[in-house]
Amino acid sequence: MAWQDRILQYVWRYDALDDAATRSAWRRLLQILAMVVRDLMDGMITLRAMSLVYTTLLSLVPLLAVSISVLKGFGVHDQLEPALVRLLAPVGENNVEVAARIVGFVDNMRFGVLGAVGLAMLLYTAISLIQKIEAAFNQTWRLRSSRTLMQRFSDYLSVIMVGPVLVFSAVGITASLGSNHVIDWLDQLPYMSNLLQLLGRIVPYLLVIAAFTFIYMLVPNTRVQLRSALYGAVIAGLLWESAGKLFTSFVGGSTSYTAVYSGLAILLVFMIWLYVSWIILLIGSSIAFYHQNPENLNWKKRDLHLSARMRDQLALQVMVSVARSHDRQSGLVPTAENLAAYQRVPLQVLQRMLDALVGDGLLQTNADSPPRYLPGAALERIRIGDVFNSARAADDEGQTDSFYSDAPVTRLLQALQQQFDSEVGALTLADFIRDFDDGELHEDRIV
Repeated sequence: MAWQDRILQYVWRYDALDDAATRSAWRRLLQILAMVVRDLMDGMITLRAMSLVYTTLLSLVPLLAVSISVLKGFGVHDQLEPALVRLLAPVGENNVEVAARIVGFVDNMRFGVLGAVGLAMLLYTAISLIQKIEAAFNQTWRLRSSRTLMQRFSDYLSVIMVGPVLVFSAVGITASLGSNHVIDWLDQLPYMSNLLQLLGRIVPYLLVIAAFTFIYMLVPNTRVQLRSALYGAVIAGLLWESAGKLFTSFVGGSTSYTAVYSGLAILLVFMIWLYVSWIILLIGSSIAFYHQNPENLNWKKRDLHLSARMRDQLALQVMVSVARSHDRQSGLVPTAENLAAYQRVPLQVLQRMLDALVGDGLLQTNADSPPRYLPGAALERIRIGDVFNSARAADDEGQTDSFYSDAPVTRLLQALQQQFDSEVGALTLADFIRDFDDGELHEDRIV
């Protein structure tokens, strides 16, 4: 066996969903990193990062203009330029000039001259950036639905209003630590000088990790577990800080770009760093996704295509899980994420089946966040035959009637459907789950 095959066998033989298997955080990390690298090679992460760079350039000044009006109310608006200088440190010695130009653009905006329409467009431009970020994160998390209009208004407004206050206050606090008398006093104590130097190196990483964790939990339109968000934030934070140091060295050691691009060199370097930052942020989101959804850790199954038997199994198990939870025979909370984890199927595959069952009236959702799935009717009125028919028509999109078939083929299919309806179609979901005994079904009920 070649060494490549041995490595693949070592990494992919481990199943994170197998409760009987010995836990291996290292092999799980290798699986997650392999899946993220494959996503990068597919080009979708880089494509979303390029889109976000363009949107950031258009929305940065309006976003800061809205934010600075809030910061003035808290008296911390003077921290805007120093905070930008720190955030743009990887750009090199040009970070001061870039920060000064951005702040100059913001200062030149006059809210009184804009008028109501101008203010509305300003706010819309700022919100559009967060909306683009949410769309990119939702695609990373394989989510098909976005927030509702009211959810966007409340969530986005909280990010715009509260986020800058927290960020710039944290930067201000860390910047003032060096001149604090308590810090000067602690520095005189034995061994405290080395400890403070160590903390000074660790604190930037901790702040970046905390910010990334907050973003990964808040932005995607799904419930992200804290440990998964922190898992992705740690890796992305370390990668972001390391990339920043490498980028600073690259910019400082390369002078040819200034000679070639002249005055555009600063903008070019700024755009490249934005691109690198967005890629790292999306990589961390992808890591959090694979950590929370280990059923997607499968190197061979790129696109899972369901056979007829797999569709039947998927739909029937979903209905049984929802029905048993509804009758309080099971402790499973029937959200899409929990149902996918229970059946060990990727969420995006199960979501298509759930949408089909909801569309046919067999399931419905409540107003919780994330929504729970409930039976669409009384269990005594839901027939197993309807469940199978919904499963088989889940992705046909009404195209089956447009396909031609000879009359004998059509008659045979109709005869099979009639036989199926007569033998299984009359069995209701209530009858089916009533035969559960310690998780097993009495098979004498099925012909």
